[in-house]
Amino acid sequence: MEKNKNKDSALIHIATPFVLLALCVGLFMIAMIKPSDKIRMYLNLAFMDNLKSTPDSASSGLVIRDNDIISDYNGDTFEEGEFIRPKFGEMYAEMTCSAFDITIPVYWGSNSELFERGACQSAGSVIIGDKGNTVISAHVDTFFSELYKLKKGDKITLKTNYGSFVYTVKESISFNKKDGKYVAPSDDTKLTLYTCKKDILGSADERTGAVCELTEKKFYKSEGEGISQ
Repeated sequence: MEKNKNKDSALIHIATPFVLLALCVGLFMIAMIKPSDKIRMYLNLAFMDNLKSTPDSASSGLVIRDNDIISDYNGDTFEEGEFIRPKFGEMYAEMTCSAFDITIPVYWGSNSELFERGACQSAGSVIIGDKGNTVISAHVDTFFSELYKLKKGDKITLKTNYGSFVYTVKESISFNKKDGKYVAPSDDTKLTLYTCKKDILGSADERTGAVCELTEKKFYKSEGEGISQ
């Protein structure tokens, strides 16, 4: 009997490493299934955690409107003027900068589908050119992949169908997603751009970006000329 017990014990000691190895290989194979989906989920969780604005019902469907933005307006412009307030899911601006290689569409509101199409502005912030904090973010691996190039003095141009606005980078910022200092409403007229720090294997909690001050504004209609909001 003692011999059988010793034999069984020896078999267990021999088999255990192989069982553990098989288990580890199995877990590794599961982890490798659709890695892109895992990365996408990781990135979606990283943006505008406390500022997301969605339609009243997620099941009601999102209506996305891709507008043609005025890029070469040649008429009279005004220092003060009328705004055209966008609707959720509407592209209402285009962003250009010497630091970027592309023209970036800007959508009003934010969700995963809009982030696939361009930069997204928190509907809790003020529209471009208005008094207050305009907060815009985008994915670090797509539209804001070159955001890190921004430095003090760089110009950001945002063109809308009610005017063109130039912001100048005032400072670079880095903050944790739980820190609402830079994305909170403000009495100062400014533009806050941010994205996740590019570290797929690290924490998704860190943000990086820039705060810009409004230095030039050109409205296409003066105040009181009747542009509907």
